[in-house]
Amino acid sequence: MKPATFILDRRLYELLQEEGRSQFTTRELRDAYAQRLGGLTFRLGDVRRYVYEQIRRMLRAGWLLPDEERRSRGQVYHLQPFPENLQLELVDGGFENSLKAVCEPEPSVPEHGSVPSNPSSDAEQHLEVLLKEIRLDFLSAMGEAERYKQLLDDMPHLRDKVEGEYLEARDRSSRLLGHLRAVEKTLKTLASTR
Repeated sequence: MKPATFILDRRLYELLQEEGRSQFTTRELRDAYAQRLGGLTFRLGDVRRYVYEQIRRMLRAGWLLPDEERRSRGQVYHLQPFPENLQLELVDGGFENSLKAVCEPEPSVPEHGSVPSNPSSDAEQHLEVLLKEIRLDFLSAMGEAERYKQLLDDMPHLRDKVEGEYLEARDRSSRLLGHLRAVEKTLKTLASTR
């Protein structure tokens, strides 16, 4: 089976490769990322949201781990080796594209005689992208649950420490499977109404 692709912003990847960046907080990564956006006009809140979303994706993939000391603010994250079950794909302009997606203007009313855009094909495109993201998250969560199960089988003395994490990963993969099925069914419904 071909490994799932993990798409990441090239600027962010370069930051993560810098020496001394094996652990960081969201704020530290956000500030470092904002410095890389020289010449662009942006709001710091947008950068924070974007960086936080990338951190969440990396956590789900198992590329990052939160520090044992959980904090509501200033959570420390530890960079792990890139997961073997994934294939990394670097993209340029990830932040800018995320802004465009949010700030996309409403389509104007078509002039008489012009061809209106097809809202069902736009929805289908959006659902296809969503499906890929959810499938990747689902595979990551399943892999995480499988690994915890193996660890528990191999080292039963860790049960007290690790069982909660295992159950959480298992629940997450179940929820993601539900999301996956919902999007797949919606795509089938769209295809059948054409």
